[in-house]
Amino acid sequence: MSLLMRIASVIAAATLLATPAAADNKKVIVSQAFQSMLYLPLYVAINEGFFTQQGLELTKETAGAPSVALSAVISGSAQFSIHGPEWTAIAASKGAPVDIIANVVNGAAVWIATSPDFKFSGIKDIKGQKVVTGLMPTTSTSLFIKLLKENGMDAKTDVEMLQVAIGSEPGPFVAKQADIAVMYEPGLDQVVAKGMKVVYGFPKSYGPYAFSAVTARKDVDPDTAQRVVNAMEMAMRFMAKNDARTVEIARKEFPTLDPAVVESAVKRMLADGVYPPSVDITADALKVSMDTQIALGNLSAQPDYGTFVVKKFIEPALAIK
Repeated sequence: MSLLMRIASVIAAATLLATPAAADNKKVIVSQAFQSMLYLPLYVAINEGFFTQQGLELTKETAGAPSVALSAVISGSAQFSIHGPEWTAIAASKGAPVDIIANVVNGAAVWIATSPDFKFSGIKDIKGQKVVTGLMPTTSTSLFIKLLKENGMDAKTDVEMLQVAIGSEPGPFVAKQADIAVMYEPGLDQVVAKGMKVVYGFPKSYGPYAFSAVTARKDVDPDTAQRVVNAMEMAMRFMAKNDARTVEIARKEFPTLDPAVVESAVKRMLADGVYPPSVDITADALKVSMDTQIALGNLSAQPDYGTFVVKKFIEPALAIK
């Protein structure tokens, strides 16, 4: 099912700066698309008690897909969702009453890895090769297709894409079904631990990129939304200064992964600028992200940054001392 069809089905189906008093706790539900290392700012905010400090009793639910997480917000079964902003942009363009209220991931968190003996001097070396990618629609594969196009190649004729379920890319890659893979973390560092090499990083190539964000309905309770954004801002500032504790929290949230893989994955994303310095989403970061969707035909035009991103929640959070 195409991204547009999924969004259509979703729609069819469905300035508090000081720490509030504990007695004032508000219950809030955040629906995340997946349990993902990309959403680490959320987990840091939970584990460090930043939501509690903001007077919130937060429940984290895992939807299993971006469309399902967004549907929860549209239907009112959750106040907030976390996933790629393109889902929100497309839904809004079709009349859904949703906005982006905070940043979560600020870089194109996708990398290309190859087998250790594959000779890679540039992206054109991929021509004629088999490549393991995530099953569409997913940003990793979308970015790869866009990168090929920018380099005069066609994903349908110049490479053979082996699309697999998101998160399962390491299996066929390590099994040598292909010499190249397009990957998210922690899969990337799982294959690096087995001798594969990283040859291309989208975060450094693309710079600021609105990759994941917090979505809310336009009629969200403003006081509750401000508390959520404040807590996320506190988490991002904490992560920038506390690498070791951030890794510790990631290990707790992903107990079945090799602790060494978790550490290397988190440190890579911190170093590559994937985790944002603040909840602010710049117009440039949103434009680069939405350009990918426009190139793929999922959006007809850029969303209006001034109305799509709710600065009234972001600006007070940035002012926290």
